[in-house]
Amino acid sequence: MEQGSLIILKFGQEILKKKARAVTNIDERLVTLARQMVTTMHRAPGVGLAAPQIGEPLQLATVDVSSGQVESELMVLINPRIIESDDLPATDDEGCLSFPGYSLPIPRSPRIVLSALDLEGKEFTQEFRDFKARVIQHEIDHLNGTLIIDHISNLKRALIKKEIKRLAKSGKW
Repeated sequence: MEQGSLIILKFGQEILKKKARAVTNIDERLVTLARQMVTTMHRAPGVGLAAPQIGEPLQLATVDVSSGQVESELMVLINPRIIESDDLPATDDEGCLSFPGYSLPIPRSPRIVLSALDLEGKEFTQEFRDFKARVIQHEIDHLNGTLIIDHISNLKRALIKKEIKRLAKSGKW
């Protein structure tokens, strides 16, 4: 699935805060975009990437918790939605390719049931647990315009935004 790499947008880009639109047509352009996202995710390196992170407002995400080591771990999710989850969240540190250098404690359900389309347009429903469930929830958040910074307290959020502004002014963001 090797194709060209894309630019990953960082916090501060307006598209990251917008809800992505549903994919209505799985055509060659979408398949190529998904392949480019996989390449970009692996090169970053990361375990998940959502289309808004590369400037495309589409309900499309790639997930690979093996970071390219196990081909069967790679998933392309089109119009994903969580149809069931555990009520008791578990909190763990999460990073994000759009927040390089930051790791924040984020509560997530340790078990989800996901419904999505694959690249062939086939709908599937599958249960995920633990780290993979966390990664999928993170990517679905991106598709809904929610970032990891939105899950933390107002005070912590303000401090991080201030730090990022300072980094941006110095050209380091």
